[in-house]
Amino acid sequence: MPPETRYAKSGDVNIAYQVVGDGPTDLVYVPGWVSNVELIWEKPKPTRFLERLASFSRLILFDKRGTGMSDRVSNGRLPTLEERMDDVRAVLDAVGSKRAALVGHSEGGSMSLLFAATYPERARALVLIGVFARRIRTDDYPWAPSLEERLETIETVERDWGVGLDITEMAPHEDPALLEWYSTCLRRSASPGAAAALLRMNSQIDTRHVLPTIQIPTLVIHRTADRDVTVDEGRWIADQIPGARFVELPGDEHLVWAGDQDALLAQIEEFLTGTRSAQQYDRVLSTVLFTDIVGSTERARALGDRAWREVLDEHHTRVRNVLDQHRGLEVDTAGDGFFASFDGPARGIRAACAIRDGVRQLGLEIRAGLHTGECELLRDKIGGIAVHTGARVAAAAEPGEVLVSSTVKDLVAGSGIVFADRGERELKGLGSWRLYSVVEA
Repeated sequence: MPPETRYAKSGDVNIAYQVVGDGPTDLVYVPGWVSNVELIWEKPKPTRFLERLASFSRLILFDKRGTGMSDRVSNGRLPTLEERMDDVRAVLDAVGSKRAALVGHSEGGSMSLLFAATYPERARALVLIGVFARRIRTDDYPWAPSLEERLETIETVERDWGVGLDITEMAPHEDPALLEWYSTCLRRSASPGAAAALLRMNSQIDTRHVLPTIQIPTLVIHRTADRDVTVDEGRWIADQIPGARFVELPGDEHLVWAGDQDALLAQIEEFLTGTRSAQQYDRVLSTVLFTDIVGSTERARALGDRAWREVLDEHHTRVRNVLDQHRGLEVDTAGDGFFASFDGPARGIRAACAIRDGVRQLGLEIRAGLHTGECELLRDKIGGIAVHTGARVAAAAEPGEVLVSSTVKDLVAGSGIVFADRGERELKGLGSWRLYSVVEA
């Protein structure tokens, strides 16, 4: 019998999850593209894989929003990595887990990376299996498919979804009947439009800049002849994560439970059962926001001190209300400017736009800048190069503009936020950065 499916509330979305086993370590399995926590138990081989994980852990399974037993996403809007992190936190809270190891497979590795960097206090270890950092080839990331190849894949998926998707490349030597069953599971777990939309979303993901910020113990596992994500990607990713261990296993399977699952499971068990005890973290991935009132000196002179103070007080109240609504933390306030941090870049962007629109009612115009990067925790403050970068981005913004770094843009794939390319800008002391203006959030 499959385990009982329960639901955790993440915002207004119900996330399906299951808990298996009672081991000393909480382990969250973050699936790839499309999953189904109930159908996966129908066949012995995937069941054996999950039961082996549960033999040395309290295994936590879930379906990402829009797939499997979880709520479908309304209005056709794509789920973001940020929202998926919220879903994991909701499931962890629902099962009473303070810290868990993350095992991320394929696309699931992208969210696992971001979660581990953003919430190191809740992630005790990270295992990445067959993962990628980008899904579109570039000169400095030559292993991914070309844009044309990716578009062809998405078109094929949407066209063939109803008649049965050929997934032989995912496990070329696996039992054809088992692959046919798994293809049926995929079809029963998402609509063709949703499946294609999710592929479009993960085609926009770029987590390369997140990799050096990972602080927790990390194991990267890749099969030598994986035909979906090349082993060179796995090697490169492991090289970018400080202290990460890379293990290359024989085989051409991309599906985790296909082929020789015992060799893969043995590596995971050895790594997780031998991890270090909890440590204090002094760095965290964060999105920083800087705002500044345009022409404040002239406005203060025109109004007089008392009237200007009243306007400024109302400005501060409105900014703080927006921060509360978007889970932003006020770090500092200097004169008429705010410095805040967020645990997700899309929330930071939407907060910046809400602040801009809200203070216009007071006759004020602001400029705002955002950047996502590794920040040092300094008591109740944060610091580091990422903070300086955010401040420089804000300084480059035009009146009324919300300007973001390319790092922020790359991390909000699928959010529906629209950007205009502002080109390369030289940020004082930080080199050249490509910046983007928020057109619609």
